[in-house]
Amino acid sequence: MHRNDLLLKLAEYATAWPEEAEATQRLIDFVEANADCFERHLQIGHVTGSAWVVNRAGSHVLLTHHKKLDKWLQLGGHADGHADILEAALREVREESGLKAFEPVSDQIFDLDIHRIPEHKSTPAHHHHDIRFAVRAVGSDDYIVSGESHDLAWVEIDQLDQFTSEESMLRMAGKWLAQ
Repeated sequence: MHRNDLLLKLAEYATAWPEEAEATQRLIDFVEANADCFERHLQIGHVTGSAWVVNRAGSHVLLTHHKKLDKWLQLGGHADGHADILEAALREVREESGLKAFEPVSDQIFDLDIHRIPEHKSTPAHHHHDIRFAVRAVGSDDYIVSGESHDLAWVEIDQLDQFTSEESMLRMAGKWLAQ
């Protein structure tokens, strides 16, 4: 089945992060119940792929000031039917940042989050079941702001709380700094 790789990664994540068992199980249940979980036409929600992009030194994270949500967030977006959610996250890094050289820190899930996306134009409110991977820029830190963003910024990870109070963003910073 096309969902097996993600379900395996979620089981590994559940073992690594037992304190996040409730959210992890909700995500597993969603993936198991919805064969089309990677498709954005699934109106209750869908699986998305995101990237916690750090610079070569690992001291800064690249954030986007998202146009639709008007928040500073990690890079990421829709899987658009592709079950390889890591590849979806890497595609979003390319599209949203213009970075030329980057690589996954690991093929394991770095973080996950289920969050509500508000209604926008003809798209009803729904949930993103967001799978997040740690990614390191290995070339130039120069980026290009895409049409999906107001701006991008390299933010010192230990100063992230000056850009956002989003619990999941601060959780990722804590995970990264604890490594």
